[in-house]
Amino acid sequence: METPAKIEGTAAPGRNNRAFEFLRDIPKQLLIAGKWAPAQAGGTFHTINPATEEVLTTVAEGDARDVDAAVKAAREAFENGPWSHITPHQRAKYLLKIAELVQKHADELAHVITLDNGKPISEARNEVVRTAEVFIYYAGWTTKICGETNPSDPSLFNYTLREPLGVCGQIIPWNGPLSMVAWKVAPALACGNTVVLKPAEQTPLPALAFGKLTLEAGLPAGVVNIITGFGPTAGAAIARHRDIDKVAFTGSTSVGREILQAAASNLKRVSLELGGKSPNIIFDDANLELAVAGSAMGIFRNQGQVCCAGSRIFIQQKIYDEFAERLTQVASGITLGDPLQPGTTMGPLVSDEQYERVLGYLNVGKQEGACVRAGGERGPQSRGYFVAPTVFADVKSDMRIAREEIFGPVASLIPFRDETDAVLQANDTIYGLAAAVWTRNVNRALALARRLRAGTVWINCYGILDPISPFGGYKQSGFGRELGKDSIELYTQPKSVFIKFQK
Repeated sequence: METPAKIEGTAAPGRNNRAFEFLRDIPKQLLIAGKWAPAQAGGTFHTINPATEEVLTTVAEGDARDVDAAVKAAREAFENGPWSHITPHQRAKYLLKIAELVQKHADELAHVITLDNGKPISEARNEVVRTAEVFIYYAGWTTKICGETNPSDPSLFNYTLREPLGVCGQIIPWNGPLSMVAWKVAPALACGNTVVLKPAEQTPLPALAFGKLTLEAGLPAGVVNIITGFGPTAGAAIARHRDIDKVAFTGSTSVGREILQAAASNLKRVSLELGGKSPNIIFDDANLELAVAGSAMGIFRNQGQVCCAGSRIFIQQKIYDEFAERLTQVASGITLGDPLQPGTTMGPLVSDEQYERVLGYLNVGKQEGACVRAGGERGPQSRGYFVAPTVFADVKSDMRIAREEIFGPVASLIPFRDETDAVLQANDTIYGLAAAVWTRNVNRALALARRLRAGTVWINCYGILDPISPFGGYKQSGFGRELGKDSIELYTQPKSVFIKFQK
């Protein structure tokens, strides 16, 4: 921190002072080859508390030279360091140790997430739990990454190995600043790779806290390297670096295209989890109480800053008015305020840039003729990036608020006639990350699950994720799947071996 008084001024009576001490103790430098170091150019930047617009601290601003140093450290650890020689059982122990430390510091990590990101402390605690679960899940995979023996010519013995890719560049977003670390790092390490991680410049602190825990876990030097900095410099350097074997990116579709182009420099492998404009379809036979609650969670959780947020809510005409009224009541009852307070159910957006973006879309929706049923304006707070949870009714599928990813707490309510109309409107998008269907008709639900062009479909629920099940998108929501056994395939490559029998 700039000064201890800065953090003490942020803390209030009754808050967890141990968490603020933990925050002060997080190194604000780059993690390269197992050591903390300033950026070579000496650059730094502020990270802001979005609830107060105050500077939390100053962190190192890495650039291409720092990325190059991190890649060299990661390459050394992969090729010659102890990481290249340890057994799968030992890798599992490291992952389990990291999970143990995440659980040990759960409350402190949750506070760091909330201070840097703005999400309510209850949601931040859930994120920490999910982070530990992912490391535990992939610890179980280390001993199950198997090859095959194949029938071949009788004079030959053929088998395959599944080997790590090497050095993996990983660029993560700000909306899940710790869980996205787990999604990327855990499977990469389980498979025997080394990592150069760049967190979002808006939320560098959870990743730096994670880096501190990897050192406490005793992870060999160079296995995990962390470069804080900006996308056009540090992120672009990772994407184009010729000694990185794979890049994994979660973020906007526009930046995903740039990552893909830059990765062509050495034809590195790429996986992209990008934007979404997910349809949430409510049929007139649905349990309306559950559908309203699930839909509210689907669009308002994390202030709507979720790639798979159910921002397009399609409602069958017969129940449109009733659903709109109920969702409006829920939105109007959300407590918008200090995310560290237990009673707060929605915090601020992550940054001034995101705040202005969402406010701009609120104006667009009004200009397009949509009816504001709730919200539609900035929050009442004098400081902080607060936007009121918003419900737009009478939305048409060709409106910008129904087609473009807003990434904020903005629901667009769109009527539909029947199943065919629902599917046509739902699939009429460049995105395909997720979708949901609410109905008591099992045949209809299963039929729509096949017809909807999305990587995940929820039936009578929303937003459920589990490390056992793959997550990723269709169309311009990206390619490659994270979580589940699919991540093992993302971070390994098969090798065929032939043995000729000798007489």
